[in-house]
Amino acid sequence: MSSSARRQSLNRIVVINPKGGCGKSTLVTNIASCYAKRNQSTVIMDYDPQGSSIAWLQRRDSSLPEISGIAAFKQSMQATRSWQLRVPGETNNLLVDSPAGLGHDDLRELTRDASSILIPVLPSPMDIHAVSRCIADLLLVAKINRNERKLAVVANRTRKNTKSFTRLMRFLDSLGIPIIAVLRDSQNFIHAAESGTGLHDMHPPSRAKPDIEQIDRIVSWLDNWQQRRKMGIQVASIAGKTVPRLGQSTTQSA
Repeated sequence: MSSSARRQSLNRIVVINPKGGCGKSTLVTNIASCYAKRNQSTVIMDYDPQGSSIAWLQRRDSSLPEISGIAAFKQSMQATRSWQLRVPGETNNLLVDSPAGLGHDDLRELTRDASSILIPVLPSPMDIHAVSRCIADLLLVAKINRNERKLAVVANRTRKNTKSFTRLMRFLDSLGIPIIAVLRDSQNFIHAAESGTGLHDMHPPSRAKPDIEQIDRIVSWLDNWQQRRKMGIQVASIAGKTVPRLGQSTTQSA
């Protein structure tokens, strides 16, 4: 298979939010463990200087399904940047753990060729403001086209029947971007992070059933990326727009 064909078949998932502490690494590691449990070749590319996802991999027991890691936050003097960031050709799923405070150039670079972009958001006014700006930058700076249906939001660390939860859901509904999961403020995520495991590695599975169900909802949406892209191209075509190549946004026809 050519490198171009591999690139187009790679499920490249970018988890992004300019605000730190919103749960990007939690999403990345739990999605990765779900894919690994399915025996799919999975790689985590960690751009966050804190290296939380790489540290999680280092704590991961060798008896668990394998997940590879690329420490993208490190600069190597012994290899070129492209060599350092190379992804094995057999990789099915690449999860990109992005850093906080991305500049516009980095935002465009990280999201280029993404099959899906996940935005975790916490139920606080500060986080709602940050994610609002993040989505605006994705649409206006990174030129992510809504028709391509790459964007989705995950509500994180929520407690239902609270004013903050109601405010968050009202805000997310107003965006016109799908809310694909609502993650509880659960100790299961903390235990998994500390032990280098994912929710899908826990025994017995019933221990984290409500949380696993939400991760499965996310993965189900991610798995549908090729169909979502086809539908987006059809919508763009019907609207009289130029059909984009992978990684390009559509433009208005003259």
